[in-house]
Order: sequence, then C-alpha cells, then structure tokens
Amino acid sequence: MKVVNAAVIGIGNMGSAHAACIAENKINGMTLAAVCDISEEKLAEFSEKYPKVKCYRHYEELFDDKICDSVIIAVPHPLHAEIAIKALEMGLHVMLEKPADISVSKVEWLNQAAQGSDRVFSVMFNQRTNPLFAKARDIVKSGQLGELKRTVWIITNWYRTQHYYDSGAWRATWAGEGGGVLLNQAPHNLDLWQWICGMPESVTGYCDVARYHHIEVEDDATIFAKYPNGATGVFITSTGEMPGTNRLEIAGTKGKLVLENGVLKWWRLKTPEDAIRFASSDNFVTPDCDYQELTPDAPESAHIGILRNFADAILHGAPLLSPGEDGLKELAISNAAY
Repeated sequence: MKVVNAAVIGIGNMGSAHAACIAENKINGMTLAAVCDISEEKLAEFSEKYPKVKCYRHYEELFDDKICDSVIIAVPHPLHAEIAIKALEMGLHVMLEKPADISVSKVEWLNQAAQGSDRVFSVMFNQRTNPLFAKARDIVKSGQLGELKRTVWIITNWYRTQHYYDSGAWRATWAGEGGGVLLNQAPHNLDLWQWICGMPESVTGYCDVARYHHIEVEDDATIFAKYPNGATGVFITSTGEMPGTNRLEIAGTKGKLVLENGVLKWWRLKTPEDAIRFASSDNFVTPDCDYQELTPDAPESAHIGILRNFADAILHGAPLLSPGEDGLKELAISNAAY
C-alpha cells in the first residue's frame, strides 16, 4: 500500500475538521475517499466544498462499496464501539474519536475485536503530542521522580455556556453523550493522568449533576484516587468555573513536577526525601534541590499529529502514539467515578 484511502464517518465539529485536513493534503500518505453522515445538509455543504469526495448517509453502504481501507469515526459517543467493531470486521483500519465509548464493557468488546484483527487501531488522544506532557511522562516512567506520592490535577478551564449545551439535542444527556464533563471534555486529561502516572487501583467520585447548567449530566466532578503503592491522587474538573485553572502537580520521593501555563517546573532533590526522613538529626529540613523550567522544544501537532501517526502506522508499521486499546483506561476511571 502506497496511500491510505480514508473515510470519515460523522462530519460534525471534529469529523469535518479531520476530513478537511485529509482533503487538503495535510496528512502525508493519506487521501480522503469518502465522508458519511446522516445529515443531508452536512453532506451537501461538504460536497460543495470538496466535490471529488464521495458522500454516504449510511456507513453500511460505505463499507459495502469498499472504496476505503481506513475510517475515522466521529459519531455520537454511544455508537463508537459498535461502528468500530463492524469496521474492523470489514478489514478496515480504525481511528476513533474520544471517548472510545460510554461504558467499559462495550470498549472491552471493541478491544477484543481489535486484538483479533491485524488492523491498526488508534484513538484520538491528541494531547499526547504535547512535548511537555511527553517529558513529564518520561521523567515519571524513568524513575527520575522516585516513587509516586501524590498527583493533583485541577482542570477547570473547560468552561461552557448554556448556549453550548442547547446547541444540540444530544448534548449533556445520558442517552446522547453518556455523561457530562468527564465523558465529553475531560477524557483527554484523564488519559494523560493515567498515561503519565499510571492507573489507580480504586476511585471515589463526586459528580454534581446540573450544578451550573440546565442539563441532566454532571458539569462538576472531583475524583479521589488511590494507587497500588499507596500514593493518592485528586482530579478536579468543571465546565462552570471562570477563569479556569489547568495545573498538574506530581510529587515523588525524588522531587516534584508542576505543569501549568506552558511551563514544566521540575524540582530534583539531591537526596531522596525518604532517605532524609530517617537519616536527618534535624526537626525541619530545607530541601537541597536543583530546579529547572522546561518549555516546549517543538509545537504540539495535536489532531494532525495523531492522524499522521495513524497513516505512518498503516503504511510503515510506526508505533502508535495513542493505541486504540488505551481508550479503555481513561474510560475505566470516569465509569468508576459514575
């Protein structure tokens, strides 16, 4: 295969953006063969702008025509696993918008289907392309921060108005979205949380339904997590705070990381805290540490970066930055909170 022929299923906000990127040749090695959506109006608008791209109203017809070898799925959340499984069964490579679906059981079935195929399966966790999150992960996974003690992520800059929620009948409903801020806005952060710090072994969630908006799902949530080594974590998110905060803090026996406002701050203890704790003859100790501020050494490639990686994996066997099976992990945390 020299070129990946892709189809986008669902051309709402995100799907249309993915389709445009491919149609405008921003993804090397990938062309746009078709789009699919139940809305005739959306298809007509897309066809007017990209007349060479074939349009379908039903994904079954798209699959039957066999004009693509990969699909990007950007439909309402409760349909993600169902369509992805059928695509894999048809021998298509699959890129799935986040979240992977709304329930752990459905995503487990999807992962089983993916593992039983030889197709490339990826999920759109585009914030993994951020160099600072990647650096934080490297520091933690390499042991440079020592043993994990505590993680705290305050991610309240997902502010939304009531107009946003009123813009679609499926928004902020259990049937349409499967949840609120944890299922729609925060999956990226929940994914990064576990990608960097690992999966917790237990979760307690406080999810406030309609605290700030006239909706039927949560717009404010706090998660308390416990890790296998005894470390604790807190994850706070909301669509009802202004101005919001986006601050990730990770403490370990060898120092601390703080990621906020495009800067990764790194305190490295010259002697690990657990060694100082029992060896020092003083009651109070001022830590002797090195301090470093890191800024991005490259721009975040975001959605385009994940699509390019997806194409490279199909064409050249490149390792996936965001494997589809990872979609189960962040969803397990939000399902546990619910």
